[in-house]
Amino acid sequence: MRNSLIWWIILGIMILADVYVFFAIKSLFHESSQRSRTIFTISYLTVSVSAVVILILLPYFNFPQKTNLIRSTIFALIAALFFAKILALLFFLVDDLRRGVQWIAGKLFSMAGSEVGELSGAENGGISRSTFLTWMGIVAGGGLFGTFINGLGNKYNYQIKRIKLAFDNLPPAFKGFKIVQISDIHSGSFSNKAAVNRGVDKILNENPDLILFTGDLVNNQSDEMENYTDVFARLQAPFGVFSILGNHDYGDYLHWNSPEAKQANLEKLKSIHAQMNWRLMLDENLPIEKGGSTIGLIGVQNISGKSGFHTYGNLKKAMEGAEKYPFTILMSHDPSHWDKEVITNYAQIDLTLSGHTHGMQFGVEVPGFRWSPVQYVYKRWAGLYIVKNQKLYVNRGYGFIGYPGRVGILPEITVIELT
Repeated sequence: MRNSLIWWIILGIMILADVYVFFAIKSLFHESSQRSRTIFTISYLTVSVSAVVILILLPYFNFPQKTNLIRSTIFALIAALFFAKILALLFFLVDDLRRGVQWIAGKLFSMAGSEVGELSGAENGGISRSTFLTWMGIVAGGGLFGTFINGLGNKYNYQIKRIKLAFDNLPPAFKGFKIVQISDIHSGSFSNKAAVNRGVDKILNENPDLILFTGDLVNNQSDEMENYTDVFARLQAPFGVFSILGNHDYGDYLHWNSPEAKQANLEKLKSIHAQMNWRLMLDENLPIEKGGSTIGLIGVQNISGKSGFHTYGNLKKAMEGAEKYPFTILMSHDPSHWDKEVITNYAQIDLTLSGHTHGMQFGVEVPGFRWSPVQYVYKRWAGLYIVKNQKLYVNRGYGFIGYPGRVGILPEITVIELT
C-alpha cells in the first residue's frame, strides 16, 4: 500500500513537472507561426503522454528473463527524460522567481509613485533574460538526456584500474603478488555474451596470482547464470579464485512462492560457484601460501552498515583462528561494513575488498575530482580509502543493474599489486 502511494506521488510530480516545462518552452514559440506552435504541442504531448502511459503499464508487461533488458532500457529512457526535465525546470524556476520579484518590486515602486521596469536584452538587439534562461534550461536538460543515452553504450566498456598497496607487515614472499578483484557481475542484466567474454579475456591477460570476487553474481535468481557459467568458469589463477555472496544473491528482492523455494535458489547459486571452480567463502578464513610464507584470506556473507539491507554474515565467526596470519585480506560485499565493524573492532584486518555501490553507474571522475550521487548515501563508494594502517578498496562493479548503462563511472576490473 505504501509503495503504491509513493509510486502515484512520483507519477504526480512527473506530470506536474511536465506541464510546467511544457508552458515554459511554449513561451519561446509566441512569435512563431501557428503551424510551428501546433507541431511543438503535438510532439511534446505525444512524447510526454506516451512516457506516463508506458510507466503506468510497464509493471504489467511480462518480458522473459532473457529479454529483461528491454524493460530496463525503456524505464531508463523514461527516467532520463524525467530528470532532464527536472534539470531544465530549475532554470525555468529561476526565471519565474526573478520575474516574480521584479513584479512585486514594480508594484511597490508604483505605489510609491515611481516606475520600475526591465530593460530586456531584446531592446538592445539581443535576447531577453527570460529567453536566455529558457534556452539554458533546454540545453542543460538536453545535455543530461544525451548523456544518459550515450551511457547505454558503456555497460561493457571494462576499465582496468591498477593500484599498488604497500603494507609493512606483508611477508617478503608476497612482494609483487598480483590480485584481480571483480565485483557485482549481475548476470541477469547481461544481453551480450561476447562482450562479457571480452571482459574475462582482459582479466586473464593480467596473469593474476589470485582472483577475488566480492559478491552479487546475480540480480535475483540462480537461473540468470545459465548462459554465463561457462564464461566465468574460464577464470583461473595459480592461487585460485575465491568468492563471497552479495545482497542480491539471497533473492531478497523477488517474491517467492515459499521460503523453501528461496532457499533452494540460494543453494543452487552456491553450487554454481563450485561448478566454476570458485571457492565460495561463508564466514570463514583460509591460508594463502607462497614461498614458505602465509597470509590469511577472510570471506564473509553480506554484512551491511545500512538499515535497509539484510545482514547474513558473521565476522566474529570468520575471524576465528585468523590471529595466526601476519597479514590478512577480508572480502566483504558492502563497504559500509568497514566503518560499522572492521576498523572499529578488527585492527588486524589489513586490506578489505568490497563492491556493492557500482558508483551508482553515474558520476564524474577526472584527475583530482570525482563525484556521484551515491556519495550522499555511502561514505566509501569507489576506489581506495585508508584509516590508520587499514585499507579499503571499493570496486565499481563488473556488471550493471537498473539503468543498463554507465555514465562517467565505468565497469571495473581492479588489479592490485601488494608491495
